[in-house]
Amino acid sequence: MELSAAKKRVIWLIWLVTIPVGFVVTFQWMPPSGSFVDWLPYLFMMCIIAFFPIVVNGTTIFFIQLISLPTLLVHGLFVEMLLVQLATILLMFRLRIRPEELYRLPLNSAMFFSISLLSAVVYISLGGQVGTEERLTTLTYILLLVYMFIYAITNQVLLNIVVRWMHGVKRPFVGKDFVWEMVSTLLVYPLGLVVYFLLSEVGPWSIFLIGVPFICVALLLKMYNNTENINDYLQNAAEFGHELAQSLKVTEVLDVFMQKISTLLPIDFAYLLDVNDRELTVSRVLEEGDISSKDLQRLQRHEGISGMVWATGKSVIYGTKVEWEGVVKGYMPAGAESVLSVPILRSGEVKGVLFLASRKKRLFHKYQVMVVDILCSYLSVALENARHYEKTKNESERCALTKLYNYRYFERYLTDEFQKLDEGERKQLSLILLDIDYFKSINDTYGHQSGNEVLIELAERLRRMVGSRGTVARYGGEEFIVLLPDIGKEQAHEMAERIRQFVSARPFYIRQSMNESGKIVKVSITVSIGVSCTTDGVDDSLSLIRYADYAMYMGAKQKGRNRVADYQAIL
Repeated sequence: MELSAAKKRVIWLIWLVTIPVGFVVTFQWMPPSGSFVDWLPYLFMMCIIAFFPIVVNGTTIFFIQLISLPTLLVHGLFVEMLLVQLATILLMFRLRIRPEELYRLPLNSAMFFSISLLSAVVYISLGGQVGTEERLTTLTYILLLVYMFIYAITNQVLLNIVVRWMHGVKRPFVGKDFVWEMVSTLLVYPLGLVVYFLLSEVGPWSIFLIGVPFICVALLLKMYNNTENINDYLQNAAEFGHELAQSLKVTEVLDVFMQKISTLLPIDFAYLLDVNDRELTVSRVLEEGDISSKDLQRLQRHEGISGMVWATGKSVIYGTKVEWEGVVKGYMPAGAESVLSVPILRSGEVKGVLFLASRKKRLFHKYQVMVVDILCSYLSVALENARHYEKTKNESERCALTKLYNYRYFERYLTDEFQKLDEGERKQLSLILLDIDYFKSINDTYGHQSGNEVLIELAERLRRMVGSRGTVARYGGEEFIVLLPDIGKEQAHEMAERIRQFVSARPFYIRQSMNESGKIVKVSITVSIGVSCTTDGVDDSLSLIRYADYAMYMGAKQKGRNRVADYQAIL
């Protein structure tokens, strides 16, 4: 959640009003011992700690107390606070904060200043030694442990207060971070004393005895953490694949993929591009957590980052804008820094490209490319299955000629609607059944292909007229059927009459297929229509169709055709 400009200004104002004054007061209250050269080993070690933060199970551990404790003991509070401030600045840049996140510098500066000041005041007021290299007493050891725990607890309290004020989120006090804070305090306390004794007895050169092992441990833990991350990603990717496989619609597969990729990776933007007619088109967009379709600039092969991935079939990864700004072409989201683009392959051919971006610099790692490759493989298979399912379902439910629903589908649909009627979800059902008058003469005169053109055009007219108010199907041959849920008999009759007039008043233009000339001819047709409704005493779905059929033949066909008849009206 982005912090408001007003709160950012408050943070900077608090820092300007309190921190400079605080340093001046601390300097006068407790002047530092030693010179800047004497402080350098401590500063050097603090910078190492800041540059190699240890991450365990997603929690960043900043072992600053390892050096702040001996610094306080030898050189006093002012030096301890000053070096912590410098190390904090280095840590912020190490974490690659964005320009809009610069408020984190004064925020962390103020927090660490407050933590150092409060912990030291309690320690000193209880009789603790500060700024001395004398032998430590038993009381000092106990008070140093108290100092360490106050340092850790104050850090957690301030974090809770700041998070709640900034984002309105109530953070649990005794959570994972608190446990790690306590564990690291117990670990750092004896190590901090060891650092103090080494620096006191051996001198500045002992910094290498401390720094080198610390760096090695930090790197090993980083490798371990990366391995754990890879395992977590692979496990999530497997679950990801199972969820995609359960989606049987293409649009559903795409939406699930975009939603899940945004939870699996810390991205701000994601774009799915399809290879269509020798160019890349955007099919799905994820920006600021919202999934949508957006008409963005199309790309050719080798054009821009995605075009390059399409052409080469290889993934690319960029850490900063400087790396990709000479390559990019077309649309790029504002503020993007890190970029990861991966080809979507099917049968060894690039069928699409996934483009991911984040505002954070150097966000993506090489192992994430492997994970995203796996996810794209799952996507490719899921899309293929969904397209096959939709094609098979469409072929089983649709008339191949008119593309309307066929009778098999309509029969199931009508049964479902009757069940809704029985359960009270529908008030009534009306049905329109129509038949083309003298259709056989059209086939005999112009040919069956010309007759098919009439059926296709009539199907399209019915689809447009009925719209979302009902469902149109081809009943068989030259007969069509329309179901109108929650529409009464009078309204159904009016719609049937409009259909009859619309068909008879506008001729059909067909290509004559009985000879080689293929001449376009104008043909006028009429339809006979029967209407029935569940208010007619209908007991089941077949009766509703039978009543409409009876009305069509007895009330329309037998009485001259080109007319609409209701079942009740002809009884």
